[in-house]
Amino acid sequence: MASQKNTSSKSRFDLKVKKRKSPTAETLISGIFKGDKAALARAITLVESTKKENHNKANSIIEKCLSKNTDTIRIGITGVPGVGKSTFIEALGKVLTALGKKVAVLAVDPSSTQTKGSILGDKTRMQELVREPNAFIRPSPSGVSLGGVARKTRETIILCEAAGYNVILIETVGVGQSETAVHSMVDFFLLLKLPGAGDELQGIKRGIIEMADALVINKADGNHLQLAKVAATDFKRALQLYPPKENGWTPEVLSCSAIEQTGIHDIWDMILTYIEAAKKSNYFDKKRQQQNKNWLLQTLNDQLKLQFYQDERITNALKEILIAVEQNKISPFHAAEKLLSMYRQ
Repeated sequence: MASQKNTSSKSRFDLKVKKRKSPTAETLISGIFKGDKAALARAITLVESTKKENHNKANSIIEKCLSKNTDTIRIGITGVPGVGKSTFIEALGKVLTALGKKVAVLAVDPSSTQTKGSILGDKTRMQELVREPNAFIRPSPSGVSLGGVARKTRETIILCEAAGYNVILIETVGVGQSETAVHSMVDFFLLLKLPGAGDELQGIKRGIIEMADALVINKADGNHLQLAKVAATDFKRALQLYPPKENGWTPEVLSCSAIEQTGIHDIWDMILTYIEAAKKSNYFDKKRQQQNKNWLLQTLNDQLKLQFYQDERITNALKEILIAVEQNKISPFHAAEKLLSMYRQ
């Protein structure tokens, strides 16, 4: 009896070990190409990992996924907290899946700079879209990345496209950080605004307005409907003060109600018009090529930073140097030079 129990316990243990065993890169790649959501999610987790042992495996998956030619549209969506980004994305996603599109939502959740924790609640907020078989929602913590975009969002886009998702929606935190990061990785950049927010006539945060390919006044319903019309008129006037974009596109101003799901089809039609014009003028391909160059430079920055902080000599010396800086025994600039000199040796 004892022998049988031991055998049974051993088999259960072996089964648990097998379950815990990480799938190979080839298994994950095969699953991604078949559109397996579980394989895609595991591959994204691997790519987001900062562990050294996962680095080569992640790179292998990305390289294979890059080789798969796909016809996709990448859309960045930003706006201040409370503007209704998640509700808007769910409404747009449902319209797109109804049209036969496969939609991936990369929703970046704000991370605490103190605890590094993140709510990751977009699947909760997008309850209807998450049930769509042709939708994939991946919330990721923003960490300390500028632009409110997760550190590995670029690689995640590649994996989602290889899995057959032909529309990628990227939601940014939208908390006043530079949105340049997300703008540099999408084909169309959409800025959501609130009706009657009071910023229509004050130059409207010039930097982000210059990047936007369209402004959409959300929550244009009920008592806000008239306010939305006034805001749209004011924004259109303000946009006339800006020089035309490189591709000749004039940013449009539309309004919608994500809750009542009105105006969403018009927004998608506008995006298609933009993409069609960009492809016709070869601007679409030129922008994608420039994005690849930007991704290379950003990856170099990320890798150098990662390698620097993973160097044992640096981690050991950094503790003492931080104390010295805190006590004004050495300037931060001289301290940085010492650490960099140590890293180069």
